[in-house]
Amino acid sequence: MIKYIIKRILEAIPVMFVIITAVFFMVRFVPGGPFDRERSASAETIAALNAYYGLDKPLFEQYLGFLKNLSRGELGPSYKYEGWTVNEILAEKAAVSLELGCAALVAAALMGVLLGLAAAAFGRSAWGAILSGLSLLGICLPSFVLGPLLILLLAIKFRCFNAVGWDSASDIVLPALTLALFYAAWIARLMRRAVSDELSRGYVRTARAKGLPPGKVYFVHIFKNAVQPVVSYLGPAAAGLLTGSFVVETIFQIPGLGRFFVSSALDNDYTMIMGCVILYAAFIIFFNLLADIALAALNPKVAKQL
Repeated sequence: MIKYIIKRILEAIPVMFVIITAVFFMVRFVPGGPFDRERSASAETIAALNAYYGLDKPLFEQYLGFLKNLSRGELGPSYKYEGWTVNEILAEKAAVSLELGCAALVAAALMGVLLGLAAAAFGRSAWGAILSGLSLLGICLPSFVLGPLLILLLAIKFRCFNAVGWDSASDIVLPALTLALFYAAWIARLMRRAVSDELSRGYVRTARAKGLPPGKVYFVHIFKNAVQPVVSYLGPAAAGLLTGSFVVETIFQIPGLGRFFVSSALDNDYTMIMGCVILYAAFIIFFNLLADIALAALNPKVAKQL
């Protein structure tokens, strides 16, 4: 397993290099610069700012300079937020987005697995159809529709939670639910199908013939095999939850990294864009690695292939 982890980390290095290179040149090919939106600034002032930050140098020279700073762990100053470096913004705001994404991931996994198990247990009955319909509804509702609905119902009508903000522990509930429900619906469908497939296998019939309780059959014999597709899905799901927080952070006015990413893209804040992309790419690689390790722990055949 240790060799596998080292191998995956070494494989991630060229992937990160390609991502950094592609994004670096892509953002600079977009028309405009980081100071072009400053209406009060004259052409001479913008030229002086570009010279101060080294943006008047040849593009390849800027690229080499960025890689040199990145090797020291420095991402440079933010062009939009004066007096702040990208490292300082990421250190302060990334923790909020990561907390929200992890809470949503846990909620999606728990709700999806339980809903999938229940839908498979009820089978083709009316309750099974209702639970399957709920999972389909979760897939159809995007976060920018679900978020305002939850605010209207749980914050305004029943006053269970705050509509916006990030001041108390309860403020994480609505945005985490908004992020989680879509992925919980997909997990439920994966779990339902996997459990239904496992129910027809010989070892399940043998367990039932021995008189084992239904709960033990489900949670001891079936669950370990049925949850494997869900674990494989959790890696990409984590990436979607982290990047999907852009919209949710805007809806609920959460001071996370997503809002900075959106504003930096609109303002051509090159260094801030690069910092956000590098951080999100690192998160995605990390969560995919965790999913692969968990899958190997569940399935000995996968562990032998490592």
